[in-house]
Amino acid sequence: MKKLLFAPLLLLAAAFACAEEGPPPIRLAIIGLVHDHVGGMLPSLAGRKDVQLVGIVEPDPKLAASYAGRFHLDPKLFFPTLDALRATANVQAVATFTSTYDHRRVVEMCAPLGIDVMMEKPFAVSVDDARAMAAAAAKGGIQVIVNYETTWYRSTQGAHAFVDGQRGIGEIRKIVVHDGHQGPAAIGCSPAFLEWLTDPVKNGGGALMDFGCYGADLVTWLMEGQRPISVFAVTQQLQPAAYPKVDDEATIVVTYPRAQAILQASWNWPYGRKDMEIYGQSGAVLLPDRNTLVLRKGDAPDVTLPAPALSGPDSDALSYLAAVVRREIRPSGLSSVEVNLVATEILDAARESARTGRRVDLPQP
Repeated sequence: MKKLLFAPLLLLAAAFACAEEGPPPIRLAIIGLVHDHVGGMLPSLAGRKDVQLVGIVEPDPKLAASYAGRFHLDPKLFFPTLDALRATANVQAVATFTSTYDHRRVVEMCAPLGIDVMMEKPFAVSVDDARAMAAAAAKGGIQVIVNYETTWYRSTQGAHAFVDGQRGIGEIRKIVVHDGHQGPAAIGCSPAFLEWLTDPVKNGGGALMDFGCYGADLVTWLMEGQRPISVFAVTQQLQPAAYPKVDDEATIVVTYPRAQAILQASWNWPYGRKDMEIYGQSGAVLLPDRNTLVLRKGDAPDVTLPAPALSGPDSDALSYLAAVVRREIRPSGLSSVEVNLVATEILDAARESARTGRRVDLPQP
């Protein structure tokens, strides 16, 4: 009798233990090591229970060895191709740290395999590539996430809730976004990163693409997915010796039927910055940094608005990816293909405008 009672108790205890531990971690592969942002993800994977790194695909053995030594990684984690990795491990999701030009190749490779993809911003080097990736993802039934640092800012999420959710300053009239730093060479980006970041094909441009994408993504989100009616852009090479093939200074004016956005992307700021100003009918919301949100109305004193701490899937890129892979959520807002298709249209038009010196009108549905 005791034995009969004991077995169910063991099963019940095991069930409670599994419930406390949560679901098994998603099995993540990294593709590419030529994007320096991978140096931020690798340490953050250590000790996580929701995401498990099962392998790294990098065809350059010297680059792979460099990262293995730098982050004390087992050499057995590295593979020359995704096929070689998949022969040893089941892969559910990929985080790609290739050039922007290679995003399409990665998505079109992963889509038929049912592997979800997260990529570093921007989404694509061109509208053609963006649409091809959207089509491949839809056909393969996979989810695609575009990862921007600013997505995980408390101020970004708080501003959207106040401006779009609560309509706290009325209808938006103007958005000004500043993004950039002193330049990738000046801040010490790796040679592997610099090689493609300063290539007009692999990056699609220079500062216009590297930092203009943040603004294009943010304004599309704040304007609730609305496509602009026109784009006008001016680019310059203020450091031609350092960046002979691409622009290092860009200003993009994005026009909507009842609003404007000004995106200032630069590799010439005297300091690093990712800040934004949102002006509405009755006031302005200022985002001077990742945690601060300031409301200004008329001559009244500035008011600091709450910028709640992010939690759950919205707390960071890996938590978001895990929730997407488990189909607990779908990519939305700043991370979504839908918003990034419009953002890519803005960047494409800006590049064409800068080339021709003329405003580019976007076809309206």
